[in-house]
Amino acid sequence: MADLIVKAAVKEALDDKNVSSDFYDALDERVEDLLADAARRAEENGRKTVQPRDL
Repeated sequence: MADLIVKAAVKEALDDKNVSSDFYDALDERVEDLLADAARRAEENGRKTVQPRDL
């Protein structure tokens, strides 16, 4: 899957913190898992639309 996060946005959100290069890969994996879980919940509820409640 493609990168789901924007490195510049992560750096900006973490403001004055340093970010290790492998942090982005780990964060991207977490986001991918969140999206897969949300899609599964929507499908289990008979929806094609993923909604905030699926998170």
